[in-house]
Amino acid sequence: MHALPDVMTAIDPAQPGGPEVLVPVERPVPRPDAGEVLIRVAAAGVNRPDVLQRKGGYPPPPGAPSIPGLEIAGEVVATGEGVDSELLGQKVCALIAGGGYADYAVAPAGQCLPVPDALTLVEAGAMPETLFTVWTNLFERAWVAEGDSVLVHGGTSGIGTMAIKLAKLFGLTIIVTAGSDEKCAKALALGADHAINYRTQDFVEAVQAITAGAGVAAVLDMVGGDYVPRNLRCLADDGRHVSIAVQRGIEATIPIVEVMRRRLTLTGSTLRPRDAEFKALVADELHRTVWPLVEEGRLKPEIDATFPLARAADAHRLMESGDHVGKIVLTTG
Repeated sequence: MHALPDVMTAIDPAQPGGPEVLVPVERPVPRPDAGEVLIRVAAAGVNRPDVLQRKGGYPPPPGAPSIPGLEIAGEVVATGEGVDSELLGQKVCALIAGGGYADYAVAPAGQCLPVPDALTLVEAGAMPETLFTVWTNLFERAWVAEGDSVLVHGGTSGIGTMAIKLAKLFGLTIIVTAGSDEKCAKALALGADHAINYRTQDFVEAVQAITAGAGVAAVLDMVGGDYVPRNLRCLADDGRHVSIAVQRGIEATIPIVEVMRRRLTLTGSTLRPRDAEFKALVADELHRTVWPLVEEGRLKPEIDATFPLARAADAHRLMESGDHVGKIVLTTG
């Protein structure tokens, strides 16, 4: 193991609260266990689950650090037992269960992806969470394929912008919703085929008009609540509805007869609690199917803003304002 400092700067709130609880503190530098690597963090993506955790509504899974942050990029500076020492000194990005808002973080080696020359470390730090989420839910759970049409809510969010980029690379027609004409224009500029302002349009009627009444093959929904029955009205026969968040509520009333009559599939997932073996399998699939496009410079995250780690509170304020398009990233050093 390389000589490492004993302490580091991290964001590790002592209690839930508003953005003001995100202040720099000193914490011990973690050490990698078997199968893990220690990464000197250059960039950490900010995601909505971080905001929920800060508020006390999304506790870390068992064994995960209390420090928030689900995706990082940086240099491997130490390896645990059973990890190829050739990883030392390599630039990687990784999906982690927590700990990203810090100078150093550990990651399972199987959840790391190499950072190619086509990506900066800031870009790489904004990739894993949204890439893993969109891939596992839209391409695996909803098994979309070239030629399919999909509806994605939150089209200018980190998830939404990644979905737009992947849709265009894999031959999907993508319809998104957003909360203003300006955001709709930005979604279209990023490659969305259609963008619906949900404040001024009924998105169900708009989807039916866009698809000439046929509906979409899949809906990726992070809204929940009363959106779910409306989403089902957007689906084509044999369509798939995938829930990944519940911003408008954890319960929904759905017409079961419609599910039966039109052979609809309702599914969903949460990524953070899944075990390292599952995430390593996803990382391996992404390395084979998506990473060649990253290496060619054809897939990059949409980054709205970067903040130094000490200004994590400002990063959360921006996320909660909803004014951003794409990802918000914290940088160290």
